[in-house]
Amino acid sequence: MSELDLNMWGKALGWRKRQMIQRQLDPVSNKIRNNTLEEVAKEFDNMKNGGDTTAGFAIYIRNMKK
Repeated sequence: MSELDLNMWGKALGWRKRQMIQRQLDPVSNKIRNNTLEEVAKEFDNMKNGGDTTAGFAIYIRNMKK
């Protein structure tokens, strides 16, 4: 999408929707977010005393990736 297309969307949509669209188009932020979520999920995987609960949290966190 070009800047012109984003401006057209910005006029048609509210500020929050525009912000969400711009965030989805930012691959660097998505990569950082996904790497952080994976790091947190790995920490939950390393918690051996939590059993199924920590494994469930790790799965939930991994499903949050975009």
